[in-house]
Amino acid sequence: MATDPKSTGKKLNKEQEREKKRQALDEATKQKPAKASSKKQKSEAKEKFPKKGRRRVLPIWLRIILVLLFSAAALLIGLMVGYGVIGDGNPTDALEMDTWRHIWDIVTKTE
Repeated sequence: MATDPKSTGKKLNKEQEREKKRQALDEATKQKPAKASSKKQKSEAKEKFPKKGRRRVLPIWLRIILVLLFSAAALLIGLMVGYGVIGDGNPTDALEMDTWRHIWDIVTKTE
């Protein structure tokens, strides 16, 4: 914590430190001192300057579609890598329906 240069080593609390910094900054920039903020002043400031909406580069609906597309692509790539590279099969066989029927028959023990 900082000490007040005009006092005899008395420590300042955080609010007093902020006020001292604010005064020093106001003197350095030669501006009017900032008034103490209150709820009324904050609400008036909001009325004067309405908050601008954030401009999105990609709309939310497009983001959802992209996430679904990327997820589907990752699933297909994962199937091909798992079946072709790890499973020592042909990677394009992972996309055929006969392969999945065979896997389904094994899982349900109908074969």
